[in-house]
Amino acid sequence: MAEYKGIKGFKVQYLSADPSNPIVGQIWYNDTSKNLKFTGFQAAGWATGNNMNTARGALGGDGTQTAGLAFGGYNGTANTNATEEYDGTNWATSPGNMNTARRTLEGVGTQTATIAFGGYISNNTDASESYDGSTWTNTPSLNTAVRVMGKAGTQAAALSFGGENPSAPTGQTEEWNGASWSISPASLNTARFEVTGTGLQTAALAVGGETPPWTGATEEYNGTVWTTSPVSLNTTRARSASTGPQTAALVFGGDTPPSSVDTGATELYNGISWTTLSSMNTARKSLGGAGTQTAALGFGGNNPLVTAATEEYNPASPVTKTVTVS
Repeated sequence: MAEYKGIKGFKVQYLSADPSNPIVGQIWYNDTSKNLKFTGFQAAGWATGNNMNTARGALGGDGTQTAGLAFGGYNGTANTNATEEYDGTNWATSPGNMNTARRTLEGVGTQTATIAFGGYISNNTDASESYDGSTWTNTPSLNTAVRVMGKAGTQAAALSFGGENPSAPTGQTEEWNGASWSISPASLNTARFEVTGTGLQTAALAVGGETPPWTGATEEYNGTVWTTSPVSLNTTRARSASTGPQTAALVFGGDTPPSSVDTGATELYNGISWTTLSSMNTARKSLGGAGTQTAALGFGGNNPLVTAATEEYNPASPVTKTVTVS
């Protein structure tokens, strides 16, 4: 039988520890663990994480993959004001509950600096409040009570657009300047609710939703006007989540026509086109999202009942594997 040296022209390295920065295709023998190892390539995809403490759908979410924030929503029996923080491994319940329990709300910011707005209590609400990492504080309200809208921006410069007001789709856009909300003269070209949004107040992205019916339309906002992109989602859907900037966005989850079938479909937007990626492990709608295009977090939602499931999305990358022989 041919030996590795005869095939490759050199011997397998014997190392006391795994190399700190191995390259794809590298093979070595770890003389400490007595394992033969190599560096392969891990495909991009979703990995299951630890569950939230409170299963819920129609919640708000923001932050990063290692510092995520979940707030509000519907727990299966009632609206909730519960807040949870994610550290990249586990969810911890924050002692700071929202002042107004509600579902179908939105929010933008970080784990320690978020503004949440809109939603549904027993009717649509214009309530707005901010979170500092421990306490929620009421802020001046939206000009229009709205739910299932899109969002973009930061705690100091937020954007709310689209939604249902009170029972019909709207294209209205509101901007938050850190002190008050104002109605923008620019409206979405396609009025819709259950739309998802991401990006910044001056570089936002609005995707999908219902007009009705469902739409895959994509629109970009430059702080002054909404422009319809010539490309639509590959999977038309509503009630999905999204993360990332306007030209490097990730959209995942939602429900699809014609009968509101839950999906885990994931798509990447580069400012020019949409590319379909591997789907989430748990198909769901009305979920929370956080992170970036290359390090996203999806949590909660409905499938069809409320779920606490958490998933992390990571791009293709090198990974060390151990050779096993049976």
